[in-house]
Amino acid sequence: MKILVVEDEASLAQMLQRGLKEDGHQVSVAMSGDLALQMSLEFTFHLIILDIMLPQMNGMEVCRKLREHQVDTPILMLTALDSHENIVMGLDSGADDYLVKPFDFAELKARIRSLARRSQNGSLPRKSLQVADLVMDLESKTVTRQGNKISLTATEFRLLEFLVRHQTRVLSRVEILENVWNIDFDLGTNVVDVYINYLRKKIDQAYEPRLIHTIIGMGYVLKEEAPA
Repeated sequence: MKILVVEDEASLAQMLQRGLKEDGHQVSVAMSGDLALQMSLEFTFHLIILDIMLPQMNGMEVCRKLREHQVDTPILMLTALDSHENIVMGLDSGADDYLVKPFDFAELKARIRSLARRSQNGSLPRKSLQVADLVMDLESKTVTRQGNKISLTATEFRLLEFLVRHQTRVLSRVEILENVWNIDFDLGTNVVDVYINYLRKKIDQAYEPRLIHTIIGMGYVLKEEAPA
């Protein structure tokens, strides 16, 4: 399994990485919430082991954002706060299971096996996204429409993925800037409009139905049918 360990305590992160690798897993480590979110959106994992207490963005917020982005990777949440309230909050944020620190490594492995069995029953993270006849392969980073391969730059791919993951929802320019570029732009920039036009030329100009629509004064929406 490909496992992402999100833990800011270096000694514990190293112990988990070493132990899981000995069990035959491929293990990546993130030591902050921001990095965990970025890695989880860019790469495919079969399991995320997520500590609650993290710098920059706590584990519950990371979990909520992943679920908002329709990332359905099983999440095992680690908590040092052994209270009913914190456990409930963790599960409500989208976690699949929890483990209270300090824990026995054998128990962690048992929880991983349990989540792996659930994954085999259909909850593995999606490797592709689709709307109408547009298909995005998230592993090979390729896009096709009506079976025709469409060449996109890395930025165009991120923008299209964000639109597809939030299809039918109107997205403001500010929201797109924050999630696709992840830096503070001058609100007067037209970079979103420029890249939307790039995408339109590549995925809409020669095809029907048109997928990217402008909602005047609000932003953009990707949907199969024309907005009302």
